[in-house]
Amino acid sequence: MTPVRPGDLEASPEPLVGPLPENLSGLQKALRLFHTVKYLRPVQIYGRLWFKLHKPTVKNTAAPALRAVAAELCDAPSRPGSMTGPQSFEFLGKSGFCRDASDWNNEAQEKLWLYNLHYFDDLTAEHAHERSAWHKPIVGRWIEENPIGFGNGWEPYPLSLRLVNWMQWSLSGGRVPRGFDASLATQIRYLSQRIEWHLQGNHLFVNGKALLMAGLYFQGEEANEWLKLGWSIIERELDEEFLSDGAHFELSPMYHSIMLRDLIDLVDFSRIYPGVLEAAFPEAEARLQDQVNSAREWLAGMVHPDEEISLFNDAAFGIAPSPAEVDQYARAAGLPEVIHSWPSLHHFEGSGHVRWQRDDWTAFLDVGAIGPDYLPGHAHADTLSFELSLGQERLIVDTGTGVYGDSPERLRQRGSQAHNVVSVDGQNSSEVWSGFRVARRAKVEDLELSFTEPQRVSACHNGYRRLSGNVTVARAWEYRDGWLSVRDSASGTYKRAVARFHFGEGVLIEPKDETSYTVTTASGRSVELRVPVGVHRILNSTYHPRFGVSIPIRVLEVDLAKGWSEVALQLN
Repeated sequence: MTPVRPGDLEASPEPLVGPLPENLSGLQKALRLFHTVKYLRPVQIYGRLWFKLHKPTVKNTAAPALRAVAAELCDAPSRPGSMTGPQSFEFLGKSGFCRDASDWNNEAQEKLWLYNLHYFDDLTAEHAHERSAWHKPIVGRWIEENPIGFGNGWEPYPLSLRLVNWMQWSLSGGRVPRGFDASLATQIRYLSQRIEWHLQGNHLFVNGKALLMAGLYFQGEEANEWLKLGWSIIERELDEEFLSDGAHFELSPMYHSIMLRDLIDLVDFSRIYPGVLEAAFPEAEARLQDQVNSAREWLAGMVHPDEEISLFNDAAFGIAPSPAEVDQYARAAGLPEVIHSWPSLHHFEGSGHVRWQRDDWTAFLDVGAIGPDYLPGHAHADTLSFELSLGQERLIVDTGTGVYGDSPERLRQRGSQAHNVVSVDGQNSSEVWSGFRVARRAKVEDLELSFTEPQRVSACHNGYRRLSGNVTVARAWEYRDGWLSVRDSASGTYKRAVARFHFGEGVLIEPKDETSYTVTTASGRSVELRVPVGVHRILNSTYHPRFGVSIPIRVLEVDLAKGWSEVALQLN
């Protein structure tokens, strides 16, 4: 199954804020709309109107000459193949055909399936050489059957991804059809007039990436203009999208890995055209390399002992290249090895995450913002959540992301009850709604870290102060004498506050006595868990470490008693 390509849903034409829930009153809908829109930047509003009304005019002139290359591209992490025959494809678990010109925009197919058709990921996918005989004809058909500006393939996001794939394919020895360079140049000219300023974030970045690479691939005055425009976007987005600790600002380790791979693509492209980018922008290559190394540092710090990413916000395995693959790609592109040396308790201040490693356990704590205020589409209502590994096994898990779209299951997976947090009166700490929307957001307050023994992290958030009872939720983690305790409290007026702890795949939890359980990992390792305060029970839940996957797991629920609860795990 070809996984969802991050950005697919965002690329879909949709209203500015999406459909409002039907069960809200008129006033509630108006308030939710206000609390969603108020965070947007002006360009996200007026830019949509400009984008809709502006019609690009593309010069029908010859393509610039190609620039000479000095080396071969490195082997980059590759995606699963999607071509199953010369005219057949499989995307998102669904098979289909592209037999004639109408199939590029076949309304019987889902929009996302058609986007994937126009990406041409198969050109650079796993074992692409085995399907090379199919590639030249399908690229030639796209050139002949997709007139300028018409259809899905000319929307800026799929256009940007296709341009990169086509250039990398060509430079890797792909047998290009007649008119290939002319079509590339036409597509680049069109993209230069369809920059997605109104969407911001990774869409804007991939627009800039395609233009920058095009400015290196071609030469001459026009190519230099593409290079200039591409770098102006990339330079802006490096400052905007990457935080002081190296994290990508959407605070999803999955998206961070994707953006890091994009950065390494740029480093590698500049490597095979030595001196070109540096001559135009003397600081550019060093800026890219520094950002790659900073982003590698953060990613390495957010990886569990099983060598996979933590699953905060929209994140799943198998979409982005693994941390090991990203690091291997960086070193192949000529970047130095990054040496990691973490203290037992480390605070990533830019992103608001904490890495905590003691003895044989590793925890990751989310004590920061849900994401950028004006672009929270990949955020979950998970403020003060955490993950915990014992050895190389995940003991307490973020339940992950198994679906995109606008469905009850998508909303559930984004909600507080699907995370290791306290939920109050069945509400979410941040008002996640629709597929990618957030109204009022939880803000972390009073964060304190004690680096001496006993080590301790504590914070509260204001996400439930919007409720009539003006509720504040607080959490403290403390490690003392081999026990990791999690103490939760809620002040204000409410009916019910519940702390949840989701256990990993294959983890068994069995009652030992009235206040304790035996927790056994999939490998058979057992630890004791105590609940000295709070009414507790074990229920069923689900874990979604990959898109389209739902794995049964167990969840511990603890009702706060007289405003607080405590759960403790013996980890030594």
